[in-house]
Amino acid sequence: MSSVTAVPIPPTKRSYLVWLLVGIVVAIAAAVALAWVGTSGVRCTGADDAGYLACNKGKSGVVETASGLQIETISEGTGASPTDSDVALVNYKGTLRNGESFDASQQPTPLPVAGMIPGFTEGLKLMKKGGKYRLWIKPELGYGSEAKTDPRTGRDVIPANSLLIFDVELLEFLPMSVYQQMMQQQMGGAPGAPGGAPPPGEGR
Repeated sequence: MSSVTAVPIPPTKRSYLVWLLVGIVVAIAAAVALAWVGTSGVRCTGADDAGYLACNKGKSGVVETASGLQIETISEGTGASPTDSDVALVNYKGTLRNGESFDASQQPTPLPVAGMIPGFTEGLKLMKKGGKYRLWIKPELGYGSEAKTDPRTGRDVIPANSLLIFDVELLEFLPMSVYQQMMQQQMGGAPGAPGGAPPPGEGR
């Protein structure tokens, strides 16, 4: 190319270079943030129980109480909440951290609020009728170092020191005295009380 036909390249303005550098820095920062968010689930899943719960409580909608119970309101109920003197009628499903289900109600199940493991009792008293909730119960609020064994198979259904996750729907609740009267009427005067309670109903 001769000097006559060559097209001169105008010098690049300094402001353009600044904006180019800013754009590169922003792109790098965005890529790092995306990578961090993308791996956060993996980091939570791979952590021990304490790390998992620390990560979980940072999720939107999850509230941690003073005891360390974590609860998420999936759908808000209405009215008052159960107390220790009530019996709650619930649908529930309990799973371990790995997603394995260890128990689930086959039909609406009456459970004495004060007769639950500590985390389940506390969770029930935070619920409202008609609401659906998820509970994360650390071992100290569950069965602790005690494993729960299936008497039919001898297999540990809930291993020792397990973090428990419950999905609970609170259908109704009523005073224990009223529930007992209803049971007596149904059983022809025999004393009635919630019996055969599944794992969340077995207090320690």
